[in-house]
Amino acid sequence: MMPCPCGGKDYAMCCGRFHAGALAPSPEWLMRSRYTAYVRGDQQYLLATWHPSTRPAALDLDDAAQATMRWLGLTVKAAREDGDWGEVEFIARFRVGGQSAQRLHERSRFERLDGRWYYVDGVFVR
Repeated sequence: MMPCPCGGKDYAMCCGRFHAGALAPSPEWLMRSRYTAYVRGDQQYLLATWHPSTRPAALDLDDAAQATMRWLGLTVKAAREDGDWGEVEFIARFRVGGQSAQRLHERSRFERLDGRWYYVDGVFVR
């Protein structure tokens, strides 16, 4: 059993099931699975779960900065769902190279289209 980067006890039963094709049942689960995809460098999953209206043409998780980035943990501060819209506020901690640990505090928006949740966009929280 391998721990899940999002904080779950078992990757296969946590975010691994979504990476294998199961649909995330809520915005919070999609956000957790996307965090885990960043940790694992799963560009395909990240693009597939990005809303079509805001999805970039490509991601480069192999550039020099990303190669030295180490994700340290995830804390979900709040999550809400209202019909086909949802919002998740979270803090992701990371370190680049030998620098001090940093925090990415974001409030992300999600939309459900045809039964599938997608990440739309996010704003940084100070």
